[in-house]
Amino acid sequence: MSIPYPFTAVVGQDDLRLGLLLNAVSPSIGGILVRGEKGTAKSTTVRALSALLPEVAVVPGCRFSCDPASPDPECPDGPHEAGGGTERPARMVELPVGASEDRLVGSLDIERALAEGVKSFEPGLLAQAHRGILYVDEVNLLHDHLVDVLLDAAAMGASYVEREGVSVRHAAKFLLVGTMNPEEGELRPQLLDRFGLTVEVAASREPDQRVEVVRRRLAYDDDPAGFAARWAEEEAAVRQRIVAARELLPQVRLGDGALRQIAATCAAFEVDGMRADIVMARTATALAAWAGRTDVLAEDVRQAALLALPHRRRRNPFDAPGLDEDKLDETLEQYSGDDGGDDDPDPDGPGGGGQPEPDSGPQGDGGEAARPEAGEGGQPQASGAGEQSAVRAAEPFRTKALTVPGIGQGAAGRRSRARTEHGRTTGARRPQGTLTKLHLAATVQAAAPHQRARGRSGPGLVVRRDDLRQATREGREGNLVLFVVDASGSMAARQRMSAVKGAVLSLLLDAYQRRDKVGLVTFRGTSADVALPPTSSVDAAAARLETLPTGGRTPLAAGLLKAHEVLRVERLRDPARRPLVVVVTDGRATGGPEPVALAGRAARLFAAEQVASVVVDCESGPVRLGLAGQLAGELGGTAVTLDELRADSIAGLVKGIQGRRAA
Repeated sequence: MSIPYPFTAVVGQDDLRLGLLLNAVSPSIGGILVRGEKGTAKSTTVRALSALLPEVAVVPGCRFSCDPASPDPECPDGPHEAGGGTERPARMVELPVGASEDRLVGSLDIERALAEGVKSFEPGLLAQAHRGILYVDEVNLLHDHLVDVLLDAAAMGASYVEREGVSVRHAAKFLLVGTMNPEEGELRPQLLDRFGLTVEVAASREPDQRVEVVRRRLAYDDDPAGFAARWAEEEAAVRQRIVAARELLPQVRLGDGALRQIAATCAAFEVDGMRADIVMARTATALAAWAGRTDVLAEDVRQAALLALPHRRRRNPFDAPGLDEDKLDETLEQYSGDDGGDDDPDPDGPGGGGQPEPDSGPQGDGGEAARPEAGEGGQPQASGAGEQSAVRAAEPFRTKALTVPGIGQGAAGRRSRARTEHGRTTGARRPQGTLTKLHLAATVQAAAPHQRARGRSGPGLVVRRDDLRQATREGREGNLVLFVVDASGSMAARQRMSAVKGAVLSLLLDAYQRRDKVGLVTFRGTSADVALPPTSSVDAAAARLETLPTGGRTPLAAGLLKAHEVLRVERLRDPARRPLVVVVTDGRATGGPEPVALAGRAARLFAAEQVASVVVDCESGPVRLGLAGQLAGELGGTAVTLDELRADSIAGLVKGIQGRRAA
């Protein structure tokens, strides 16, 4: 058994260590999400926590870790007599990103259930994690069906395994700890809210601290046992402090003044629901117990807010997590009285009627954003147009569903039809390997003709392995949505480019919600650039879009050829994920010899490979040339205007994007 890196030997990362220790003191806080770049000791620190947790009393022989003081009356290994038990170390169970649902929740022997009526159950990771820690590294990459199971278990404190009417339930109360790199994509909001606390970690920029990190890590790698022994005294001290804080926790008083500060803070930052208030209260109480106090102070409330609120105040996926600490201090100061004072507080919260919000200024008048750029008026496509400063995107909106035609087999998501392990049943087949989803009717139909030959004499059905049938299901898959955005001078009128960016931002938001990978190719001047290689981080695409400059000629062919190359490389890396190409342009092509003909030939490459595509027509003005529609025809896709892209548009286009190819 490998020796874990000592928790107390971790250099820096004070917020991370505090968040983990508070959860060790009060597991009811609800776990912690650790966000940060790769190589910042996220996993090392989390794994080191398990050695500090107090031992757990369990019923001997119970596979579900029942507490001998109050055993679960519905435990599958029960019933248990209340009384003495044995102690074992607290477990940290790791959930691999690629785990199956059976590995997580456990599995039933369907063959025995059908033939003998016996519930033969093999516990999964949720049972192992009961009364311990469930750790998910790269939690943002977890498949949706596993996320759904985690959400159910976290909400109910129990896990249910049901197969064709056979059901098993067991307790599953665990401390949920997740780590993630935001560059690889964000979490679903429902799972994000289930984490009690969140911390951001980053590598130190202080040379002395970095030197100490390297020195300790090399010493640990050379002699893990010796290194752990040198830190044993510090580890024992922290372990004892956790035990003492747990014993003190029931005596901690959360006064009305602290409660008003908590409620006012959550209201001021406009967090959804009441879970934030409850988590802040539990965290502030744990902070007081950790400090050896029985009263919650304002400093505890402030620290609790910094840990419990950043991931809950995000209004959309592209908002960076974090809190305005000045606003936090204002709120705590305003509600610092024990009873809230006699003054009637401002219903708009602190600052309402004071300084305006940073983004509340007028748009399009005054200041630099309203000045016309040289060369813009009337002839935006003129050659020699220089680079223009980036403009802000317009407000995003809900878009129509763009889907890839046919049925795929890619990663789970919500965009296009696919054959998956989850979804509606469409048929049955012989299982290939382990049976995961039984098709009961097909199994009975296969076994029925052989009952007399098998000597059936009782009520039970005689089922053999060859009779079992796997249900085939149709669900949804995530796609690779590759945006090809025209950033040339013909798109550079500020109002129009703002609308275009708003449309692309809306499509990015849709891609986030549908669990797609995204990529971004831009073209202007004389070439095209891959602004963002295919990634699951929609936030990164939105950030690149926000700073996208415009100007110059329109090398449409270069943009299409660059996109074709990106798809070719991505097909080698992820062959099951089907692409959807979204070209955002007015259809103009300038620069170089025969730019229009060259763009047409590039577009036909996509049509020949039957790559699903849609052209968002950004042409404006009283006279329209219809160039984007012609481009869509060459691509074998569909053209939609910016107005038609809206989900609430009257023009009900885009039921799919098979387009003219299906006509």
